[in-house]
Amino acid sequence: MNKAVNVRDIIKKNIKSKKNKTEKIMPNIFLLSASISILTTIGILVTLIIDSYKFFAEVPVKEIFSINLAPLSKNPSFGILPLINGTIITSLIAMCVAVPVGLTAAMYLSEFASEKSRKTLKPIMEVLAGIPTIVYGFFAYSFVTPLLMRLIPSLEAKNALSPGIVMGIMIIPLVASLSEDAMSSVPNSMREGALALGSTKLEVTLKVVVPAAISGIIASFVLAISRAIGETMIVTIASGSSKTLTFDITQSMQTMTAYIVEFTSGDAGIGTGYYSLYAVGLILFLFTLLMNLIAQYISHKYREEY
Repeated sequence: MNKAVNVRDIIKKNIKSKKNKTEKIMPNIFLLSASISILTTIGILVTLIIDSYKFFAEVPVKEIFSINLAPLSKNPSFGILPLINGTIITSLIAMCVAVPVGLTAAMYLSEFASEKSRKTLKPIMEVLAGIPTIVYGFFAYSFVTPLLMRLIPSLEAKNALSPGIVMGIMIIPLVASLSEDAMSSVPNSMREGALALGSTKLEVTLKVVVPAAISGIIASFVLAISRAIGETMIVTIASGSSKTLTFDITQSMQTMTAYIVEFTSGDAGIGTGYYSLYAVGLILFLFTLLMNLIAQYISHKYREEY
C-alpha cells in the first residue's frame, strides 16, 4: 500500500513539473489557429460591406435591379440582373448534370460495389475535384463547345450550356462522395430487414437507404450548387461576357464571378465601377451563405439518428 502511495506522489510530482511556460502558451496558440478562419471571414465581410456601401450610396436601388449593365460606357449603368441570371442558369445546368450522375454513382459505391471496387473507384472519381478549374475552362471551350455545336447548330462559340455541363462534371465528386458517406452511415440492420421481407437490392436502395440518408444527400446537393455559384474560371473562359438578360442557354451569358474577373482585368480606376465589384462580391457572398445555411437546416431537420 505504501508503494502505491509513493507511486501516486511520483505521478503528481511529474505532472507539476511539466506545468512550464510551453503548457500555458500552447492552448492560446491552438485557439488562435482555430480562430483564423473566423477572423478571415469577418475581415472579408467587413471589406465587402464598407466598399459596397460606397457603391450603393451612389447608385439607386432601381438601377441596381435593372437589366441594363454597361459599367465602362460613357453613361454607365449597373443593373446586376443579367449577372444573377447568368449565375443561376449555369448553376442549374451544372446541377442537372451533377445530381443524377453523382447520386447514381453514390448508390453504386454504397450498395452494389464490392469493397475492392469501392476502394479503387472512389479515389479515381475524386481526382476530378483536384483538377484546376482553368483546365476545366479550356476543356469546356476547346472540346465540349465544338462537340455541342455539331449537335446544336445555333449554339454560339461562347454560351451558357457548355460551362454549365463542365461545372456539373467538376462537382460530381462532391455530390457522390457526400451522398455515399450518408448512405454508408445507414445501419445494415435496415437493409437486412428489407431483404428479409423479400425486397430486391434495388428496392432496398431506393426505398430504404436513400430515404434514410436523405438529409445528407440533399445537403450534398445544396453544397454542390453553392460551389457552382462561386465558380470563376470555367464561366470566364467558356460563357463569354454578354451582359444581356436572356434565358437562351445557347447564347453567351456573364456570371457574377466572370464580371469581377473581366472588370479587374481592365484599366478601370477607382470609382463607381470599381466599387461595383464589391457590391457584386457581397451579393455572391450572400448567395453562398444562404446555400450553406439551407444545407445546415436540411441536414439538422431531416437527420435520422439510429
